[in-house]
Amino acid sequence: MKLLNALLLLGLANAAFATPFPAGNAQAGEKLFKQYKCNSCHAAMLGGDGSAIFTRADRKVHNANELIEQIRFCSGNVGAHLTAQEEQHLGAYLNRYYKLQ
Repeated sequence: MKLLNALLLLGLANAAFATPFPAGNAQAGEKLFKQYKCNSCHAAMLGGDGSAIFTRADRKVHNANELIEQIRFCSGNVGAHLTAQEEQHLGAYLNRYYKLQ
C-alpha cells in the first residue's frame, strides 16, 4: 500500500511540472513565428522588436489555454491557418516568455 501511495504521489508531482505544450516543439514554433512575421505586428503596437507584448504588466495570457486562444486570434490577423500541431509548436516557443506550467 505504501508503494502504491508513493507511486501515486510521484505521478502527481510529475504532472504538476509537466510542460503545458507536450506536443509542441519550440524550434518548430520559432520557425512559424518568423515565417508569419508575428513580431512585426507586435512591434507596430508597442515599438522595439515587439517582444514587450509578452512581458507587459497587463498581458492577456496567464495559462496555456489562454495562450492557444491568443495564438488563434493572432493567426487570424496574419491570415495563417494553423493546425493544432502548429499551435502547440508556437505555444512551446512562446512559453519561453510566459513560463507557464
